[in-house]
Amino acid sequence: MKKITAIKVLENYRVWLRFNDGAEGEVNFSEKPRTGVFAFWNSYENFRQARIGDYGELLWNDQLDFCPDSLWLQVTGKKPEALLDQNPQLVHA
Repeated sequence: MKKITAIKVLENYRVWLRFNDGAEGEVNFSEKPRTGVFAFWNSYENFRQARIGDYGELLWNDQLDFCPDSLWLQVTGKKPEALLDQNPQLVHA
């Protein structure tokens, strides 16, 4: 499993991330709706509260978090199979 090791909140609902394997890049959250759990982002100051959780995930509050594996895929542009290549103990059921 990937873990986020560093973050920087950028302008326009973007976040720069670095992962435990050295991969880094930006994720754009500007297209997310501002309703439901994402209503928290109606205030940009709330969006700026992004932080790294205990398990290397990206989170804002107790209801809004993102899996580091899915963010790593977005940053690197790789397919999900790339995660399996690095975790040989995982097998298809």
